[in-house]
Amino acid sequence: MRYSALRILKEGLTGNRGWQPVWREPEPRPEYDIVIIGGGGHGLSTAYYLAKEFGERNVAVLERGWLGSGNIGRNTTIIRSNYLLEGNQPFYELSLRLWEGLEQDFNYNAMVSQRGILNLCHSDSQRDAFVRRGNAMRLSGADSVILGPDEIRRMCPYLDHESARFPITGALWQPRGGTVRHDAVAWGYARGADQRGVDIIQNCAVTGFDIRDGRCLGVETVKGPIKARKVAMCVAGSSSRVATLAGMRLPIESHVLQAFVSEGLKPVLPGVITFGAGHFYVSQSDKGGLVFGGDIDGYNTYAQRGNLPVVEDVCEGGMAIMPMIGRARLLRMWGGVMDMSMDGSPFIDRTHVDGLYLNAGWCYGGFKATPASGYCYAHLLATGQPHETARHFRLDRFRQGAMIDEKGVGAQPNLH
Repeated sequence: MRYSALRILKEGLTGNRGWQPVWREPEPRPEYDIVIIGGGGHGLSTAYYLAKEFGERNVAVLERGWLGSGNIGRNTTIIRSNYLLEGNQPFYELSLRLWEGLEQDFNYNAMVSQRGILNLCHSDSQRDAFVRRGNAMRLSGADSVILGPDEIRRMCPYLDHESARFPITGALWQPRGGTVRHDAVAWGYARGADQRGVDIIQNCAVTGFDIRDGRCLGVETVKGPIKARKVAMCVAGSSSRVATLAGMRLPIESHVLQAFVSEGLKPVLPGVITFGAGHFYVSQSDKGGLVFGGDIDGYNTYAQRGNLPVVEDVCEGGMAIMPMIGRARLLRMWGGVMDMSMDGSPFIDRTHVDGLYLNAGWCYGGFKATPASGYCYAHLLATGQPHETARHFRLDRFRQGAMIDEKGVGAQPNLH
């Protein structure tokens, strides 16, 4: 079934009795060409592009819970491509371009809203760094604008423009940045992959790998063994645990990242705003709630919940730049488990086990990377060669001395 305004009108006039399930609920077959472990945004987008772009339809996606139960439904929905380094910027620009045509591509309303992202700076040196970043963005075809204090005051009069401690000296603005409805992304990709023959199997946890003579021949699951020519790990914050089942130790730490939503307010934010003198970012949802977040919690965990000191730190950042936020009541909060790599950049690569592949290490950038991650991972799985924009995301880059340290804080995952 294709969705359209005419279809909505027809169903509304006939009692909405003609809607069909968005995807099938198949039982796993004994064997597939490709098995993808993880039914989050990256796993589902990989399956979708494998089927759509490369004709690989004998594919299964194994999800241990329900679709959208992981990080794809636990983030702050921001999309952007305002990166600096050559290893990152073209990749995230590819992702943003895929976001722009995504809803028409898979015929599903993902609520892509390109209202722009404003990165505030609070010193001359920070402004110089943003100018450099903006120039790097333009080299990859991305859009960037450097704004002065007066322009920011007209755009966002409710910010604290009189602060002596955190003066607003300018901003890097990317007009094409914005937000997307996170769980709708999972549903849209799932629907598109299912329509092309991909089996999406929920409540099917992987319990082991069938590895013989250095080659992965399939997986063990709670629903029985499944053979496969290729097995693709794509499990975000659980990457280390799943890789352990294959005898691998990854350069990844798992941390929880909290996010928050306020009560519904009248429209006030033009897009996404980030605080340059601390870690705070905020946007406004379609329901009016302020969606915001900050730093990860400072300890390793697999739990999808955080602690109060980080709640206080995030709220302090919001109050410092936007004092009016102190009058809004917090409605709810949640945590997502981040797979923090040693240099803050991801991996899309084959492993030392023949037939076993890895997509992990997304840190804070997982949601915005969803389309490009799936496209590039599908390219690797189908052709055996890395996609041009993902060629730097190698698993052996630490041994080769080819780190992609976007933030410049060294091998400390908790700082990325």
